[in-house]
Amino acid sequence: MSETGKSTRTIWSGVFWVVALVLVCYLVARYLDTFGNVVIVLLGFGAVVLVHEFGHFIVAKLSGIKVEAFSIFMPPTVLGVRKTKTGLKFRVLPSFSSAKDEGPAEEVEETEYRVGLFPFGGYVKLLGQEDTGPVKQIEDPRSFANKAVSARIAVIAAGVTFNVISAALIFMTVFLVGIKLPPAVVGGVVAHSSAAQAGLQAGDKFTEIDGQRKDLDFSNILIASALSDANEPIPVTVERRDGSIETLTLVARELPGSSLREFGIFQPLSLTLAEISEPNVLRERTGLLPADRITAVEGTPVEHYWELAEILTETLTPTIAVTAERPRPDGVSEVVETDLALDWTAAEGAEVESEADLHHVYSMVPRLRITVVGDGQEGPGSGAAEASRLQVGDIILALGDVANPTYGEMREVTKVHEGKSLPITVLRTDANGVEQTIATTVEPKRPAGGNRVVIGIGVALDADHPVVARTISTPQGPPKLDIPRGARITRVSGKPVSSFYDIITEVRRWGGQDVRLEYQLDDEAEGGRTLSVAGAERPITVGSTLTEMLPFGPLEELYRAKGPLAALAMGYRRTVMFIAQTYVTLKQLISGLVSPKHLMGPVGIITFSYRIVAEQPMINYLYFLGLISATIAVINFLPVPPFDGGLVVLMLIEKIKGSALSERAQGIVAYAGWVLVLALLVYVTFNDIVRTFFS
Repeated sequence: MSETGKSTRTIWSGVFWVVALVLVCYLVARYLDTFGNVVIVLLGFGAVVLVHEFGHFIVAKLSGIKVEAFSIFMPPTVLGVRKTKTGLKFRVLPSFSSAKDEGPAEEVEETEYRVGLFPFGGYVKLLGQEDTGPVKQIEDPRSFANKAVSARIAVIAAGVTFNVISAALIFMTVFLVGIKLPPAVVGGVVAHSSAAQAGLQAGDKFTEIDGQRKDLDFSNILIASALSDANEPIPVTVERRDGSIETLTLVARELPGSSLREFGIFQPLSLTLAEISEPNVLRERTGLLPADRITAVEGTPVEHYWELAEILTETLTPTIAVTAERPRPDGVSEVVETDLALDWTAAEGAEVESEADLHHVYSMVPRLRITVVGDGQEGPGSGAAEASRLQVGDIILALGDVANPTYGEMREVTKVHEGKSLPITVLRTDANGVEQTIATTVEPKRPAGGNRVVIGIGVALDADHPVVARTISTPQGPPKLDIPRGARITRVSGKPVSSFYDIITEVRRWGGQDVRLEYQLDDEAEGGRTLSVAGAERPITVGSTLTEMLPFGPLEELYRAKGPLAALAMGYRRTVMFIAQTYVTLKQLISGLVSPKHLMGPVGIITFSYRIVAEQPMINYLYFLGLISATIAVINFLPVPPFDGGLVVLMLIEKIKGSALSERAQGIVAYAGWVLVLALLVYVTFNDIVRTFFS
C-alpha cells in the first residue's frame, strides 16, 4: 500500500475513534445512572465468564500448552502486549481487522495479553484448539492436539471447575457479609392446593424440606415444588405458630394462573410498605406512604403480616382503623392513624370447585361488584359510548342469560363465551347518587401464556346493598334459606336494614337465637324466612380485604455466617444446591415436567441482573452471580459439543479408541452441536424478549 493510502487510512481510523469516544462520552453523561448500572451488570456477568476462561488458561500454562492469547473483555482489542524475542510488543487501538488483531508475524515466545473494548467476559486462545471446528493437527509439540488426553481433559474441565470454586467463594463472601432473603415461612396458602389440604397456615415455618435442614429460605420451597416429579410426595417438617413440630408431605401441581407446579404457598410479607413510583397517589388514597410500618389494627398490636391479614378477614365492616409508624429524617418515628376501606372476597381461590367455595352470609351470597377494570375497559370519558363501558363500582345484574350471577357462575359463563360477545348488565350509581341500569357487552379472552378465560375485571361482593344473588347450602353453614334470587332483605326481626353489614349486626344482636328475615322482590312484599344459626360452625364465610391494596414489602431475614468457616460451609451448601437444581431442571425439561418457556437466556439474565442492580442492594447481585456461576458450570459440562463436556466426551472416545476421530468427523459433530446450541439460543432469546417487553 502506498504511503498516501496508509496516511488516509490512519486519518480515517483516528476520526472513527474520536467520533466513537465523543458519542460514548455524550451517552454516559446523559444517562449516567443507567450507564453505571449497565456497566456493573456487564462486568459482573463478564467476570463469571472470565473466571471460566482463566481456568482454561492457567491449567493450559501448567500443562505446557501454548496459549496464543488471553483477553480481558471482548474484541475489538484496545490494548495488546506480549513478549517477543526482541522484547515487549505493544498494540494500542488496533483496527477491527482480524488479521491485524493477531499481532506481529514474527515468532513469539509468550502469550499476548489483551484488553477488549466491550467490558463483557473474555476469552483464551490455545494453539491448535478451535471452538467452532475440529482440533487442528499442528507439528508444534506445545499445541493442544499434541498433549496427552489426560492433560487436554484437565484443561477443558478447568473452566467448569473454576466456575464451581468461584460460585462457592461468591456465596461464602455473601454469607460472610450477610444478605437478607425471604425466610422459609408460609405467608398464606392457595385454596385447594396441597398446602391447604395439609393444613398449613400463615406463619408456619419450614425446618426441613426434602432432607434439607440448614440455611433454608423461601427459594427452597419453590425449588422443591417446581423440580419434584409428577405426584411425588415431598416430606417436610414445619414449626407451627404455637411452637409444635409436625412432619407431613406435600405434592406439587399446577395451580390456576401458573404454569409451574407449586405447593400453593405464598411468600411471606412484612408490615412495611415498599417503595413505589407514585407515593403521592398512595397517600391520597390511603393516608400512608412507602416505608410506613403498620403497628396496630383496630387498636390491636400486630407484629406480623399474617396477624394483620387475619384481623382484616374477620372484620366485616366497611372500614378498618390502622396505626403506623413513619420514619423521619431525624430518626424519630411519627405515629400515623388512618381508616382503610374494605371489600368482601367472593370465593375461596380463583377457581370455584363447588358451592362451598362461595362466600356467603347466613347462606345468602351477595351480588358481585366490580373493583378492577382492565383490558381497555377503564378510563374516564363522557357521552353515551363511554357511559356504556364497565366501571369500578358497577354491580353485575346479569351476565349472559344468568341474572345476579355468583362468582362461580361468572367463571362458568366466561369460559363458555371465550372469544364471543357476552352481554352484561350492571347497576351504576352516578356522581349524584342516582342508580341506573347499563347494558353493554364484553369479550372473554385467554391472555397469552395464561390458562384462564377472563373479561378483564376484578370483583368483590356487594355488601352495601342487602340483595341476595343466591342462597347456597354448605356443610358447616346454617340451613339454606329459601329466598329467591334478586330479593332485597328489608328487615331482621322487625328492624329495617340497608346493607349486609346491618344484617350481620342485627343477627348477632340476638345471640344465636332464631331471627325472622323479611324481603322484597321487584319492590313487592314477599314475606320472610326464619334464620337459624344454632349449631352452624361457619354461619358467615365472607372475608374482608383492603379495597386499595397496600404495597407491603417481602418479609426478609438476615442470613449471615458466624465466621469464615461457617461462611465457607454455607457457600458450599448453596453451590451444591444450585448445581443439583440445574441438573434436576435439565432432567425435568427432558421428561416434559418443566416447560422450556421458563428457561432464561442471555437477554433474560442481563435484564434480570439490571433490575437487581437498579433496585436491590449490591449483595443481592453478588448472590445472583454465584447462582449464574454454578449454573454455567453445569451447562458447560453437558456432553454436547461445543460445550466443554462434549469436548471431554470426544477425548474419552479418543482414549478408548486409541486415536482421535478424523478432522471431518470432529467437524461434523462440532457443527451439529453449534446448530443445536444456536437454535436453543434463538428460542430462549425470543422468550426473554417476550417476557421483557410484552408481559
